Amino acid sequence: MFHLLLLAGVLLGGYIVLIQTLFKRSKCRGNAAMAGKTVVITGGNTGIGKATALHLARKGARVILACRNRDKAEAAIADIQQETGSTDVLYMHLDLASLKSVRCFAETFLKTESRLDLLINNAGLVADGRTEDGFGIEFGVNHLGHFLLTCLLLERLKEAGGGRVITLSSMAHRWGHIDFEVSSERKTAYCNSKLCNVLFTHELAKRLKGTNVTCYSLHPGVVRTELSRHVSLWQKIFIEPVARLLFLDPEAGAQTTLHCALQEGIEPLSGRYFSCCAVQEVCARARDDAVARKLWEVSERLFQRAQTSVGNFSSEIRTPDEERINVCVVQKQHICPFTEPQSEPQVTEEPVDCGGLLHFPHYTHIL
Repeated sequence: MFHLLLLAGVLLGGYIVLIQTLFKRSKCRGNAAMAGKTVVITGGNTGIGKATALHLARKGARVILACRNRDKAEAAIADIQQETGSTDVLYMHLDLASLKSVRCFAETFLKTESRLDLLINNAGLVADGRTEDGFGIEFGVNHLGHFLLTCLLLERLKEAGGGRVITLSSMAHRWGHIDFEVSSERKTAYCNSKLCNVLFTHELAKRLKGTNVTCYSLHPGVVRTELSRHVSLWQKIFIEPVARLLFLDPEAGAQTTLHCALQEGIEPLSGRYFSCCAVQEVCARARDDAVARKLWEVSERLFQRAQTSVGNFSSEIRTPDEERINVCVVQKQHICPFTEPQSEPQVTEEPVDCGGLLHFPHYTHIL
């Protein structure tokens, strides 16, 4: 009996420690006015993104769910409308695994929306495979797609005044590693992509100095979402019981995102990393100026490698009243407002797979 009581005490003590540390909850206290403001949330049709969208819609924001799956987006819009009464929530198609789709979304948004106040780079995944452009899926979706999207929408953010870019990273960035000369193993690709999120935000803040736009990266907590929906059945069998017992629900997981979106007075903390609704220090490799700058430059070159000269394509907007709008746009050459357009880099025809990402022989390994 004593041994059973001792075991129960150890388990209970361990559970309390976990929910006070790794699975700690927090609450957003920010209350900035959102009426009349426009928000774009990638992956806003489920999980943390949907919980964030619901809260911002309740505060009167115009919320655009930038998602790949139209059916899920429409279901999310219906839920948000029912809970908030807002009719200013709409869907725009975005597939972050396709740089063409990212450009298409940006062109469509800029043609149809007059302002942007918050860009929330929320979407993310854990999966094997490649993007449409041949990049490792986790690097391509979690970092590269959001990088391009942010660059294409920055001018509209500046026009609104006081715009913010919020990028969801993860505590997993601590185990990420960036080596521009040696490839990494696929099993670390997710951690590497989350480190890219932190470094991207670090460098973005430097490039935004002197503007009225700020940026933040964050760890939302260990949250029960569809992030791992692409993992194997055996991995799900292991994760699911732990998730139900310990992981935060999406509403709790959205609190740090909402803090970065709604908390007034955090502008001096632009470029910093947040967790549990508070700024947190990061390890040295997550604030390395040289690595952050090189990652930015390499990311730009990868866009130019993947980019065709000129392409026409269309994007669909789904408004709350079910009206469907098809907008035809033209792909442009210039990608990032911080740099001048460059000529197309010369590369070999076939990229070499490298640790879940790619190696283009004429310029660099990444991760």
